[in-house]
Amino acid sequence: MKSSRTYSTANKPLRLFLTLSLVTVLAAVLSMALGAVYVSPWRVVSALFTGADGSVEANIALYARLPRVCGCILAGAALALSGAITQSVLANPLASPGTIGVNSGAGVAAAICCAVAPTAQALVPIAAFIGAMAAAMLVLFIAERTGAAKITLVLAGVAISNILSAGVDAVVTFAPEALNAYSDFRIGSLENLTMQRLLYPAIVTALAMAAALLMTNELDVLMLGADTAESLGMKAGRVRILLLAVAAALAGAAVSFAGLLGFVGLIAPHMMRRFTGDEARYLLPASALGGAALLLICDTASRTLFAPYELPVGITLAFIGGPFFIWLLLRQRRGRTA
Repeated sequence: MKSSRTYSTANKPLRLFLTLSLVTVLAAVLSMALGAVYVSPWRVVSALFTGADGSVEANIALYARLPRVCGCILAGAALALSGAITQSVLANPLASPGTIGVNSGAGVAAAICCAVAPTAQALVPIAAFIGAMAAAMLVLFIAERTGAAKITLVLAGVAISNILSAGVDAVVTFAPEALNAYSDFRIGSLENLTMQRLLYPAIVTALAMAAALLMTNELDVLMLGADTAESLGMKAGRVRILLLAVAAALAGAAVSFAGLLGFVGLIAPHMMRRFTGDEARYLLPASALGGAALLLICDTASRTLFAPYELPVGITLAFIGGPFFIWLLLRQRRGRTA
């Protein structure tokens, strides 16, 4: 009996990963099937394996919907993994990529790009990625100079985010014509994606994911506390900075093409942590899969529930994430008063 329980526990993560993978695949096929023109799931699968056969349905599935599905998977996985790392490093269940300045940095860079080059929309993703990384590196630099304490990171992130948000307001005030182009980026949307546009974010995401998965042991030790990590010979401050830099790269790659999508990096890690616990080697890949499935489902709902109108997925995520955030706050309060 004891051996059976041990076997079941050992296979629990495998069952979870298989389930999440199946949910993600089904959500992807469903997303490619549903829309203004219905394409049967069998037709979708056939087109994926055999390529375009000249039919309208196959062309719609491969050239209109497949890039969007890939964008959902890429952005959802990157944001969720970034959120899981940020929450674990800061020991703060309410942390997200925005905590380290990613969203505000991407936002101000996108706003400046829209104001300076309103006709060069292809430059917005590049500017957003550079802005996200620059803001995150500034936050991490301030934290490093002041000892890299967790509370310092959070406070530095708040300060830099407020300054950059004021920068966005200034850009829009002096160049109001930038507001229209910036609005889509600020809300967050996955419309009009192409495979070519996803290439470089995919490369950055793959490299950052590999780095995160190679540092799962360090993340587990860091979660024991800075004093314990230092006693085991780890440079806790530097490892914390390095992990947050990886989280910033993941989130920066996602917002560069998907806009300022909120709550994915908050919701998915929390949902997965209930199944995997805090052990990083299980939490990180589960969060990536969970984030991909979450964004696929939300984007499909945004496209189909209000047809013929399409709601930007960022709005759908806000409607879901806002109540979830309030629930977390209430749950934390009950935990402190219990």
